[in-house]
Amino acid sequence: MPRKLKLAWGKGTTLAVLCGASLLAISGTPYREALPGYRFEFPRDHFEHRDFKTEWWYYTGNVWSKTGHRFGFELVFFRVGEAGNDANPSTWRVDNIYFANAALTDIEGSRFSYAERFNRAGPGIAGASFAARRIWNGNWSALWQGERQALTALTPGFSFHLTCSPEKPFVIQGENGVSQKAPGVGHASHYISFPLLAVAGTVRAAGLDSDVSGQAWMDHEWFTHELLPEQIGWDWFSVQLENSTELMLFDLRRKDGKPDPNSSGTFIDAGGRARHLTSKEFTLKPLAWWTSSKTHARYPVRWGLSIPSLHVNLECIAKLADQELDASRGAKYWEGAVDYSGSARGVGYLEMTGYDRPVKMN
Repeated sequence: MPRKLKLAWGKGTTLAVLCGASLLAISGTPYREALPGYRFEFPRDHFEHRDFKTEWWYYTGNVWSKTGHRFGFELVFFRVGEAGNDANPSTWRVDNIYFANAALTDIEGSRFSYAERFNRAGPGIAGASFAARRIWNGNWSALWQGERQALTALTPGFSFHLTCSPEKPFVIQGENGVSQKAPGVGHASHYISFPLLAVAGTVRAAGLDSDVSGQAWMDHEWFTHELLPEQIGWDWFSVQLENSTELMLFDLRRKDGKPDPNSSGTFIDAGGRARHLTSKEFTLKPLAWWTSSKTHARYPVRWGLSIPSLHVNLECIAKLADQELDASRGAKYWEGAVDYSGSARGVGYLEMTGYDRPVKMN
């Protein structure tokens, strides 16, 4: 989900940015809702859905140089609809607002860097296009060739050019075509994940170029309504294990501290078969915390994950404590590279939103 900030600027310049720019009108909205029974059509559904209010494409991954230097990377594209400008003939009218985040974690160098973009479509400045098989914001882009995806992000402090090739089929998250996030009709998203992408390319950090390879996770969600006011944020985990299985888990946090029954997840077996997990089937427990000197938000950076029915017991540990995106245009959130150990070993990404202040989606 969250990627997702994968909603608080997700997971996933995040959530709140999207929301703050978008004033969702529950009644009279010109947008469709995410409803059960949606008929997916591929490859069309990998691209834009302008009849829904909010959408994002979310890439996170771990890569290594030939000398073993490890990097975590994030590249996220957001689209938020701004209906009501049909009468304006200008190329510069705002039909959609496009945000993007890029981040690089230099693990051996103990450095976390990020950048953000904020644009209207204009004359090709930003957009998402099935016809062009491309999602972009300025010179940041995800260009599709079949299901292979070429990622480019250029910033003054870092850059990367990476090619992502699926090693397992994509997964439709949730049940009956929707990932439910709150009670009620339409409080859901249509949610697709590529749980295992083989990555190869180059990373530039601290003025040095490195040839890298590794693995990534990709989320694509589109929706019009999601969270309710009593839901203040979420924790989202992508898990890629050495035993050739993957997990996605998200925990929706409530103001009253009670477990949210709309939290859920997915287990993908070695053959690529997906199994939906309800909130009753797993537990997520914070074990250690880190406090940001910038926002003073206190984030759990070590977690225990348990899925008794699958005999899964994992510990999640952040590779750097400070992987917080202090975005200027939206909510602050934490998203970064993690390791997993316990019943199996692996890597992945963790996203945490709503620790600086409650996420507001509607």
